[in-house]
Amino acid sequence: MSDADLCYTPATELAAMIRAKKLSPVELTRAVLARIEKVNAALNAFVTPTPELALADARRAEDAVMKGGALGPLHGVPYSIKDLAFTKGIRTMSGSHIFATRLPDVDAPFVTRLRDAGGVMLGKTATPEFGWKGTGDSPLTGSTRNPWNTAMTTGGSSAGAGAAAAAGLGPLHHGSDGAGSIRIPSAFCGIYGLKPSYGRVPMWPVSNNDYSSHNGPMTRTVADAALMMSVLAGPDDVDRTSLPGPVDDYVGKLRAGVRGLRVAFSPNLDTLRVDPEVAAAVRDAARVFESLGCVVDEVKTNFAPSDDMIRMMWNVHEAGNYAGYLPEFRDRMDPGLVESIEDGMRYSVVDYVDMRGRKLAYWDSVRPLFETYDLLLTPSLSVGAFTCGRINPEHWPQPSNKWDWMAWASFSYPFNFTGQPAASAPAGFTPTGLPVGLQIVGRRFADLTVLQASAAFEEARPWAQRRPPEPT
Repeated sequence: MSDADLCYTPATELAAMIRAKKLSPVELTRAVLARIEKVNAALNAFVTPTPELALADARRAEDAVMKGGALGPLHGVPYSIKDLAFTKGIRTMSGSHIFATRLPDVDAPFVTRLRDAGGVMLGKTATPEFGWKGTGDSPLTGSTRNPWNTAMTTGGSSAGAGAAAAAGLGPLHHGSDGAGSIRIPSAFCGIYGLKPSYGRVPMWPVSNNDYSSHNGPMTRTVADAALMMSVLAGPDDVDRTSLPGPVDDYVGKLRAGVRGLRVAFSPNLDTLRVDPEVAAAVRDAARVFESLGCVVDEVKTNFAPSDDMIRMMWNVHEAGNYAGYLPEFRDRMDPGLVESIEDGMRYSVVDYVDMRGRKLAYWDSVRPLFETYDLLLTPSLSVGAFTCGRINPEHWPQPSNKWDWMAWASFSYPFNFTGQPAASAPAGFTPTGLPVGLQIVGRRFADLTVLQASAAFEEARPWAQRRPPEPT
């Protein structure tokens, strides 16, 4: 096996090889670090690589294997953490000059879990400033580029995780999703990303955006996502919004299949614009579920209008969280974020509470569909990846402001409002060779069902063997 093949090998296979003493964790880690050094300049996926830490973790893992010590489920397997998540003693910049030198004194709970499971920490991956937008550039760290075409965006905000997974820079990558930030780069980069149920993976600090942020895996295969979820998921008292109870057996039950499930397919959530090449690929992917034994119906979703809801609440949260930094840092912040903050500041408390009431009632318009159907299939996004540095595709209407990126990503945020599990799985390619994503949405708390459906789809339409060209 060449080093490149090793870097693209799934975590499930790597873990088994390490346990069987057929693969050295140190050799694996050196191969991945060498690949990061080779291609990261072209992609800008990692903003804080931690090679010394990675090799130290790998040596400990190898020592445990050779001495018959306890081995965790990720023993010796490399992973990365998005630069929004706190990592003890490792720079956590959030893509912003404001926190360019921040060294947290605590890990987020899922970071501790990955380490305790025997994983090897590769470093921190890129995000736009504070994860505020659906594209992958930051005033501090620059643009992250799509491995399938480096002139194109990865999407955001888990931009570096998407690029790293697609380019074989390790098998396991952490992402977070407040309005699509796992699913957007997963779709643009041709990988698998799962936004679990809200609270399934605990976080600290808890995001101050009205219970909309989810942490989850971004991987090349569904089995790797299930493996990572088996470590990430479960309650923690530091996050009082984390879900109680035991974690499902995501790994053991992954291959149960989906025969007999009722599946709704919506090509446009009734009203959304979708580029024809994306629509065609997603429709073709949805038909696969019939061959898997599902009953598939094309439906009208009849969800309540939500476009004004996301635009108002998103900007109000940005204002509430970051307006205090404008006097000192305005000139060093993303101009779009500055305009988002300023737009959010024009709303009153009465406006916000009224809109929050609408958000809470939004579930009443979504719930009826899932009382009939087990899953909903939609496009992950309305478009394929577009040019780096833009906030909207060239061929779409251009807003008069610098902050409104939501129109082409409007399949995502409804399921942050509802907290349901939702994944993006590779569904094909546009005629120009850019990936297209299929969104798979489950009932409340049905993370296992979403993973099972994703695994069945992947088995019918495998994607991981196709690699992007080597970046230059």
